[in-house]
Amino acid sequence: MLDLPVNETVTLADLQRDPYPIYKQMRARTPVVRVAQTGRVFVTRFELTKWIKETPEIFSSNDPITPMHTAFQAHTLMRKDGDEHRAERMAMQPAYSPKAIRTDWADLYVKIAEDYVSRLPRGETVDLFTDLCAPVAARILAHILGLEEASDEEMIRWSQALIDGAGNFARAPDLFAISDTANGEMNALFDRLIDRHVAAPNNSAFSVMLNAKKPIPMSQMYANIKIAIGGGINEPRDALATIIYGLLTNPDQLEEVKRQAAWGDAFEEGVRWVAPIQVSGRRTTEDVEIGGCHVPKDTTVMTIQASANRDEAVYGDDSEDFNVFREKHPHQSFGSGPHHCAGAHVARRTVGEIMLPLLFDRFPDMTLPDPDAVIWSGFGFRGPLNMPVTLN
Repeated sequence: MLDLPVNETVTLADLQRDPYPIYKQMRARTPVVRVAQTGRVFVTRFELTKWIKETPEIFSSNDPITPMHTAFQAHTLMRKDGDEHRAERMAMQPAYSPKAIRTDWADLYVKIAEDYVSRLPRGETVDLFTDLCAPVAARILAHILGLEEASDEEMIRWSQALIDGAGNFARAPDLFAISDTANGEMNALFDRLIDRHVAAPNNSAFSVMLNAKKPIPMSQMYANIKIAIGGGINEPRDALATIIYGLLTNPDQLEEVKRQAAWGDAFEEGVRWVAPIQVSGRRTTEDVEIGGCHVPKDTTVMTIQASANRDEAVYGDDSEDFNVFREKHPHQSFGSGPHHCAGAHVARRTVGEIMLPLLFDRFPDMTLPDPDAVIWSGFGFRGPLNMPVTLN
């Protein structure tokens, strides 16, 4: 086994600004490497990241140095394994079941999407990120979770506070102060909603958990809802914005997507190309060999799904490009193994089946006047921060 190489030059600022050239170099030269400024081992190739996620007995989700605990004020199911993880995950699962989507959510998704798209002004240049992508994701999620009383603005602000805190690997106090404020506001809302959901049970996640025959502790119900707020807005929001960018900057692909109605393929390529959740943390439970390198017990390992999704060994020499019609391979944007994203099929339905065809049908000649004006950011979570398009 080789000694674990150490990278002393890559900074968190570099990764926040544009990690992809860094990951490409790592895949080629040091696919398993300790990045000194992060205090973590990065694993950047597809087959290795998949193996790690699917082997929880060696790679535990309970990472003791993650900022997530501080950001969420809880030990969440994302940092648990085995029966404990399964119990909390299944407590909320009925709200995401195919039956619940068919009976409670499918028509609602369409209604909300049509409502929000109808508000967009024809012929004007708007920021789709703030005017559509974020609020429509917030409203759909508020209904699924049973938080209809929360405004779009509150849901968006809470989500951003949580993901900024969860990605606060430098442990900046100001980011945790923001997430602390958000936690206080969310807790107060949850407290107010308990009586309504107990009195009138429904298929929302909060009601399902409250009315279960063997409910999990209230603290973990709150933590579960916060996990859903953190991931359930930024993933569909960033996916929709990314796919819009990819299609508008590749007009030939856009026309073929329209011709074939290949919106589902566009969705999968978009989240492969820029994974909304870029990295995941695991802790080694024993000494282990990863990619020929010795990694000691109790080491925090980062699976870089952003890099795995562009691994040339899987996706070919054009892996860095947005290409809806590439040869199909599974991606890792929704994880794999026990922690596979519970809301993946909701994102596929809302973004791939509903939002994309609706938006491009309403504005068939939509343009992105200046692609360079789009600002991309993020290491732990990544996506565009704006999307200025002209709605023709």
